[in-house]
Amino acid sequence: MAQGMTNRLSQLNRSVTGKAVIVTGAASGMGRATAHLFADEGARVVVADLGEERVAKVVAEITAVHGANNVVGVAADVTSDADRRRVVDTCLSQFGVIDVLVNNAGISVSSSVFAEDDEFLTAWDNTLAVNVSAQAHFIRLVVPHMRSADIAGRIINIASTEAIVATPGLAAYTAAKHGVVGLTKSMATQLGRYGITVNAVCPGPINTNMTADIPKDAKEKYAHRKVPLKRYGEPEEVAHMTLNLAMPASSFVNGSVVVVDGGMTIQH
Repeated sequence: MAQGMTNRLSQLNRSVTGKAVIVTGAASGMGRATAHLFADEGARVVVADLGEERVAKVVAEITAVHGANNVVGVAADVTSDADRRRVVDTCLSQFGVIDVLVNNAGISVSSSVFAEDDEFLTAWDNTLAVNVSAQAHFIRLVVPHMRSADIAGRIINIASTEAIVATPGLAAYTAAKHGVVGLTKSMATQLGRYGITVNAVCPGPINTNMTADIPKDAKEKYAHRKVPLKRYGEPEEVAHMTLNLAMPASSFVNGSVVVVDGGMTIQH
């Protein structure tokens, strides 16, 4: 065999084989695609989300292809401190370390400035609790373990193009996603000295449960008008960007906000 077939010229590693990865919101959409992709690439995955049956379904999907040793599920509410700690403890007890945290869990509800006080405040409090506060709390939980194990950890926060542009009637969601970007940048500046990187991914229009109620023709019209690629994205396309940021080779990518939107925001 020729020498070029067995040796490598590049030094950086693009493998996540054996890495222990926590994915929140992993029972559907982008989270499920992310859990699947990391498992396909040889990582050990904690599937965390609301609902035991929903979590068990994704665990079963991964187990059927990759066996039961590299995946574990945790039914958890990311707004609960006890549940967050249980997710982290499960990863440590099953896999011994935490290499990667994917803060993916999120909700989107209407929060018009004209809504009744109780309706607006409930939407505001719940949206920020899930979409940004939970991410901060999870980061604070995993970082001590990354540091104590001297791990060059990877933290990827899922934001949205709502962190760049805005939609009327989504004040809470837009504010929360802007908050995710701010959280990402601040944490990146503080954790970089330990070799821990923190980055954000901003998906645009993606075919997930959040967009499932939008009629197909409305999606097509929106995509043809707003997205240069003339279509909605798929969850796996976002998952691949998340995987890229988790690779050892992404060691100098820190505090970045990566947009995955088919070019939508550049002509918004």
